[in-house]
Formats: sequence, structure tokens, C-alpha cells
Amino acid sequence: MSSTTPEPVAPAAEPSPRAKRPGLPFWAQVFIGLAVGVVLGFLARQLDQAWLAETLKTVGGIFVQLLKVIVVPLVLAAIIVSIANLRQVTNAARLAGETLVWFAVTAAASVVVGITLGLVTNPGANATLDTSAGAAPDHTGSWLDFLTSIIPGNFLGLEVSTSAEDGGALSSSPSFNILQLVVLGLAIGAAALAVGAKAEPFVDLTRSALEIFSKLVWWVIKLSPIGTAALIGSAVANYGWDLIGPLAIFTADVYIGCAIVLLVIYPIVARANGLNPVRFFAGAWPAIQFAFVSRSSIGTLPLTQRVVTHNLGVSRDYASFAVPIGATTKMDGCAAIYPALAAITVAQLFGVDLGVTDYLLIAFVSIVGSAATAGLTGAVVMLTLTLSTLGLPLEGVGLLLAIDPIIDMIRTATNVAGQALIPTIVAKRNGLLDQSVYDANTFGGADTRLELDEDETDSAEARDEQRVAVLA
Repeated sequence: MSSTTPEPVAPAAEPSPRAKRPGLPFWAQVFIGLAVGVVLGFLARQLDQAWLAETLKTVGGIFVQLLKVIVVPLVLAAIIVSIANLRQVTNAARLAGETLVWFAVTAAASVVVGITLGLVTNPGANATLDTSAGAAPDHTGSWLDFLTSIIPGNFLGLEVSTSAEDGGALSSSPSFNILQLVVLGLAIGAAALAVGAKAEPFVDLTRSALEIFSKLVWWVIKLSPIGTAALIGSAVANYGWDLIGPLAIFTADVYIGCAIVLLVIYPIVARANGLNPVRFFAGAWPAIQFAFVSRSSIGTLPLTQRVVTHNLGVSRDYASFAVPIGATTKMDGCAAIYPALAAITVAQLFGVDLGVTDYLLIAFVSIVGSAATAGLTGAVVMLTLTLSTLGLPLEGVGLLLAIDPIIDMIRTATNVAGQALIPTIVAKRNGLLDQSVYDANTFGGADTRLELDEDETDSAEARDEQRVAVLA
């Protein structure tokens, strides 16, 4: 009987950290939530189920509020750490300047789209509205709002507003001015750089806090399918589509204008800088689709930050201050396309002729004035700023507010797409982009990488350190 030596058994292969986890991908879960929300909202509206509409509104509001709460410590910690990490980079000021220039370039292109659509379609002349029903808003935007919005009233940028309820009782609600948090983070980070080695314990503590808040953000983002269902369901239940009728052309213009910027302007800008537009939209899609249903650039900020770094491959040190600044000042939908179209619509509704100088003023306000709306009420204040600059009746604002929730969805999606694109372009131009991560984006696959393993996180940190070393 012969004996043979048993062949060694090969060890089982280690699962790849990039291997897909079982179950539906993140994008599919969000789309299912979107479909469920539309159905629930339709049922609540058609069957007059007030309890269902109120439930959808409450759940959606809680979800957005959770994101807004986490944004406060996340933005502050991220900017402090990013400034401290750039101590070896000699061109940090140039990066910031280049970011702002690209903000202005794409805003200029967006406002041209808005003005052109307004001149071609005449949305106000074709509207069926009674101008006597308009009412001026309680607060209007002004250029001084920019100065007051960046000066923190306290350490956390906390503001308390008081309002009268139905019974006449006064109630107070706190809110955070995100632009003030950005200013505070920049100042504290710069001070940490100036202090030097003595500030290292503080920077290390802030860095640890940033990791904790980032994990909290991901836990909330995992609830996106539920939040999406509630938010879109609430919109359908409370507003429906019957409000569009009197301003159908204006509504269509806003959607068409935003589509042109999203699908034409942004791809041209991306391609001109050596980036595949399809790869960009595949990587940024989770943030864009969530912005559409949440109608909040600030609420989407944690997700925007995550897709910019983890999907698009932008250096976290650069993205951690470029994305928050973009979320407060980069608003191609709300601050460029919308006010241009709205100003033309209001002028036509009230029979006011606009000249070349007026159109140049619209462009100027849209490009420069968006900073004046940061930390305030977004598109409404931007519109009042535009109308007051042109001398148009502010009563026109009240005529457009009825359909604002419907058009705000596409405006916010456009805002967030631009807030993700510009940091990606600047990173590409300055060697701060991991091209292999960017090129790996495909629809249906990119957003499954939102949750990274520890090894991937460490690798990302190592890549950031290498890129900073190259720029030093």
C-alpha cells in the first residue's frame, strides 16, 4: 500500500474591501423610498388623509433636522482640521482664490441661461395671475446682509428667532448660521497654525471629534430611504401639481434652465478640465438626488462632503473647507437661474420694460450677491435683493411663493451639483484628485462605496498626505 503526501490546501481568499455587500445598493434604496413617498403623498392628497400628510411632514422634518444638527460640529471641526493640515502647503490661498473664481464663472454661465430663457419664453406675459394678490415679504435682502451674516453673534453662530403663534403667545427657536461657522472655523484654524506646536493637542482633539461626527453623519445618511419617502411624500401631499397652472411657463423655464446647467454647462466645464462628466454624475448622484427631495443645501452638506471625497477622490483637506463654503455661497439654481427668470417674470407681470443695463444688473447681483443670502432664507432673499436692486415691485415675490416648493427641488439639486463639481475641478487642476477613485465611478456602483472600511480610510489618509507633500 503506497502512501502519498496530501496536497496542501490553499487558504481561502480574503474578501476584497471593495467587494459589494449583500443587499440593495444605496441608490436603489433611495429610489424605492422616492417611489413609496410619491404613492403615499398621492394617497394622502386624493383621499384627504390629513394624518398621513402630517406624518410624512413630521418624519421628513425630523430627518432634515438630524442632518442640520450634525452639520454644526462637522463643519466647524472639518474646517479647523483642514486649515491646520495645510501648514505645509504654500499655495492654500491660491486654492481658495481659484475656487471662488470657478464659482463666479459657472454662476455667470447660469445667469446667462436664465436671462436667455426669460427673453425667449416671456413667462410673465403668458402668466394668468392677478397682480393685486401679491404681497411684499416681511424681510428683504440687502448688500449689508452679507456683513451682518458673517459676523458671529456668539461662539457657535447660534441665532434665536421669536415669533407669535396662533394664540398670540411668543415662541423662540434657535438656529445656526452656517456662514458664521465657516468664518469661525477659518479663524480658529488660522490661529492654530499661528500658535504652532502648542496647538497640536487641540488639533488632535478636533481631529478625533471630526471622525466621531463623520460616523454620526453616516448613520443618519443610512436613513435616507425613509427620509426621502417622507420628504417627497410631504411635497406631493401638501402642494400637489395644481399650483403650477398660472405660472406653468415660469415653472418649466426654471426646470429647463437648471437642466441646461446640469446637463450642458457642467459637463462642458468638466470635460474642459479633463474630467469625464458621466463619472462625475455617477459619483455625485447620491448627493444630487437627496438635494432634490430635501430642498436643503445645508441639510445635504454632509452627504456632499462624503461623495466629493470618497466617490470623486478629492483631497479631504481641501474638500473640508471648499464644500462648506460652496454650500453657503455657490447656488447656481437659487442665486443665478431663479432670480434672473423671476425678475423678468415680475417685470412682465407689472408691465415694466427692462433694458440692457437692467440685464447687466441681474447678472451682477446673481454673480456677486449670492454671498448676501448666505445664512438667511436662500432664494427668497436673493429674489428680493434682485428686485430691489432693479427697482421692481416687491409684491411680485408673493405671487411666486405658491410654487416655490415645487421649483425649489430642482434649484437645490443644481446648487449641490455645482458645490460638488467646482472642488473636483480645482482638485484636478492642482494635483489634489485621486484619478483612480474618480474613474471608478459608475451608475449603480459608486454610492455603494459611501461606507468605507478602516483600511480604505487609512489609504485615503495616506493619499492625502502624499498629495500635500507634492504641493509643499
